[in-house]
Parts: sequence; C-alpha cells; structure tokens
Amino acid sequence: PIGKPIPNFQLYVLDAHWQLLPIGIPGELCVGGVGLARGYLNRPDLTANAFIPNPFGDQPGERLYRTGDLVRCLPDGNIQSLGRIDHQIKFRGFRIELGEIEAVLTSHPLVRDAAVVLHEPEPGNQRLAAYYVSAGGEELNSAELKDFLRKQLPEYMVPSLFTRLDQMPLSPSGKVDRKALPKPELVRDALSGTFVAPRNEIEERLTQIAAELLHIDRVGVFDNFFELGGHSLLATRFIATVSDEFGVEIPLRRLFETPTVASIAEIILSPEVQAKKGEIPQIERQERGEQDLDALLQQLDGLSDEEVRELLKTQKNNDGNKNGTSSS
Repeated sequence: PIGKPIPNFQLYVLDAHWQLLPIGIPGELCVGGVGLARGYLNRPDLTANAFIPNPFGDQPGERLYRTGDLVRCLPDGNIQSLGRIDHQIKFRGFRIELGEIEAVLTSHPLVRDAAVVLHEPEPGNQRLAAYYVSAGGEELNSAELKDFLRKQLPEYMVPSLFTRLDQMPLSPSGKVDRKALPKPELVRDALSGTFVAPRNEIEERLTQIAAELLHIDRVGVFDNFFELGGHSLLATRFIATVSDEFGVEIPLRRLFETPTVASIAEIILSPEVQAKKGEIPQIERQERGEQDLDALLQQLDGLSDEEVRELLKTQKNNDGNKNGTSSS
C-alpha cells in the first residue's frame, strides 16, 4: 500500500473510459488537487495525454494527472500499487497486467520483491517468467510458488519459469530495469522432484522430445511436464509428436493426469495402446490457398486456448463432412 491522499489532493482509480472503479478492481491512478503541474515543458503532446479534464471537479478547468501506475483501492481507503499499466501484455488471447501477478507473488511470506516478464525463446512460444528476491536468500520451490499463485489467479496468469535473484536490477530512477533481467533458466533445486535419467529407449526418446519442446538441456523421467515450463499448447505438440513417432494414439488428458515421461512410457507400452498400434488413420493432405491461410490466421488471432481448440474442432468436422467421412 502507498497510503491515502494528503490534504488538498484527490486520488482516483479509473478505467480506460475515466470511470471510477469499485474497491479491489485494478485501474490507473489519477491525481487531482492544488499541487498539480500545468503540464510538460514544451511538450504539448504529452500534456494533452497525461493532463485530462477532471470529470469529478467542481471548478472550471480542473485537471487530473494520469500517473500510468496500476493500482487498486483497498477497503480501508488505502491505495495499493500493482505496477505500471504499460506492462500490459497479450498472452494466449488474454490481456494480462503483469503488475497483478507481481503483486500476488510479493504477497508470499518468503518473497521480498518480484518482477514478471513475457519470455519468448522462439517465435510463437511465449511464456511468463517470474523473477523474485526471497526474504531469506534461499531458492524457493517453483511448484509451491505456482500453487500459491493458482489460489488467487487464473491458470493463464501463472508463470511457468521462476528465477531467484540476489537483488532486482534497477534503473537510475530506482525502478526495476526489465531489460537487465537475466535469461530465465530452469533450476533443478526449485523443482518438486529429483532428477532420474531415462531407463530405456522409449524414455530416452520421450525426454529428448520434451527437452526440445521446452528448450531445456535435460528432462528427468519423473519431472512434471508443467513444472518444466509446459502449458496446454506445448502439451498438445508433445502428444502429437509422440503419437506420430511411436504410431500410437494417446489422449491429451493423460498428460494432464500424469504429466511425466515415465507415465507416458507406461501408456505407450500398455497392452491397450499396443493393441491399437498402427490403427491411426492417415490424414489426407489438402492444399489450401493463401487466402484460406490468411482467413484462418485472422480467426486464430486473439483467441484463447479453449477458443482455438473449438475452432480447429469445427474445421475438422467441416472437412470430414466434405469428404463424407466421420470426424471422430
């Protein structure tokens, strides 16, 4: 919390339409009162953007200053800082305020400071990476941190990578220098289990597939796929690659139920799956024109994971109906 307004000042938490927000809802902090500046020197463009008419004032010409800070009002009247509104990102079809994630992470009793960024190790493979300074200086278990965040945030806002820092890199103005944050790396000590090497050829190949998808050096047979940085889209790619390579059909839900290489290897070797080996129907390749591709990309842009799955399911059903075949 950063406190309450001092006498002769007003603090407002507003949405994008400059409307007051209820208690607890994040918005932009706008300041009014006698201490406001007249504007930015020789910068009429900045002045017009930051100094807006005060919709709550009773004097002609009153202005509010848009601070650019993301805050929310607490029930006791104090204002709580959540970061900056210019740290809003679009992630898997969702608009996310990184400051909200940072605020929840710093509420953990063992986390003193935190920063969250969007990490993209390769085009199209985006992840949320969290950096934290622990209160005691020790490495914290990433699985426990994820569980803590899941109690207050939706799944898509939970970072997949956690990196401990001795201290946050700061800019000359004293704010976190996000460009100076190191490349996020998976720390073995932060996982819930110990490393166990592959014990047969199937596990060896499965760990290689997982390591390539997750962009990490090695994967243990009992490592949790999602603790390693996996998410629903990567899980789909993993199961599709495994199914193609081993000639078996594995339901995607099995990876969510038992997200380890060892469990997937057991499924591959199970009599039930082996009995159906080779029965996966071959999908006939259909050439699509550039206009079809552009239309599909426009449909996918901005959709959530669930919406993408529904769209692809619909497309599959339509293609099956055109060919006179069952899409099941």
